[in-house]
Amino acid sequence: MPELPEVETVRRGIEERVVGRKITHVHVGRERSVRRVGRETVIHGLTDVTILNARRRGKYLLFDLDSGDEMMIHLRMSGRVLVEPAGTPRPLHTHVVMQLSERNGVIDEMWFVDPRTFGEVVVFDPTRAAEVMPELSKLGVDPICDEFNADIVAKLLRGRRGSLKSLLLNQHVVAGIGNIYADEILHRAGLRWNRTGESLSKKKISELTTCITEILTEAIALGGSTLDDTQYVDIAGHEGAFQERHRVYAREGEGCLTCGKASIRRVVVAGRSTCFCPRCQR
Repeated sequence: MPELPEVETVRRGIEERVVGRKITHVHVGRERSVRRVGRETVIHGLTDVTILNARRRGKYLLFDLDSGDEMMIHLRMSGRVLVEPAGTPRPLHTHVVMQLSERNGVIDEMWFVDPRTFGEVVVFDPTRAAEVMPELSKLGVDPICDEFNADIVAKLLRGRRGSLKSLLLNQHVVAGIGNIYADEILHRAGLRWNRTGESLSKKKISELTTCITEILTEAIALGGSTLDDTQYVDIAGHEGAFQERHRVYAREGEGCLTCGKASIRRVVVAGRSTCFCPRCQR
């Protein structure tokens, strides 16, 4: 699933290529991709409206429209947002097509492509957000969008007995981090996945906070991580490059690039895979 760096990369691409343009025509090919509000609501809500901005909260893409409505796109497991000139052959599983007004002599289309159809496109009245999009208000702190420091992290961890890995993955605690970046963050911080938040010293909380910010910022700068399934790409179809810097994720049995003395181990807890170095992470 695309995580915060991948979604932020897509957001920046949309901000550059799409914001300020009018959606002149909308086609919905798969009802499941608009299941929350239905085909007619999405078509009617997006036709002849201008996208005013591109925002992100956690793994959610959010757009203000000049109609007063908002659009939400969630990529889930396999979703992509691509922008190509109109007439370009569309990939399989292109479920929502938004034709855009001309810019620099070119009419583009923005596609929502999703082979596994877990993702979705939603158009909603922001005054009804609590009803239509209740999960947005329950998202935790976003390490990139929000104020984020050691004091905030200390408050988030205070009294929590769950493992650090589960806390990082809990979208109600920290929004946007998934399996890839949780593993990489904990490795850089030198912390074992099953350490508890309440076990961390003030110094370790500060180090963890720094590692969260560093890893996410570096990954965004490199366009996110594209794994072997190549499902994630940016809006131009380009792969990310941060996977070339992964030190533990998906490296089970390989030598640790940090200490050079241990091999990366993998454990599965509650259906979640975790990779770590038994020597570097304590």
